[in-house]
Amino acid sequence: MTISVRLNDEDTKLIKAYAKMNKITLSELLRNAIMEKIEDEYDLKSYKKAKEEYEKNPTTYSMDEMKKELGL
Repeated sequence: MTISVRLNDEDTKLIKAYAKMNKITLSELLRNAIMEKIEDEYDLKSYKKAKEEYEKNPTTYSMDEMKKELGL
C-alpha cells in the first residue's frame, strides 16, 4: 500500500536527515513512528483501565502470595 504525506521543505529536510543519521529508510522511519504512537496510546489506555480497576479494589498481593495462589 502506498500512502502520501504532504510536508513543507523544512520538515522534509529534517525527516530525511534523521533517517540518514539513523541509517534507515524514510519508510522505516515513518512506519516505526506511527506504530510507536499507536502502541503508546494503547499502553496509556490499558494503564488508565488498570488504574480505574485498582481504585475500585485496591487489594494487592506479594510475590510469594501470587506464587502460592498460582501453585508455583
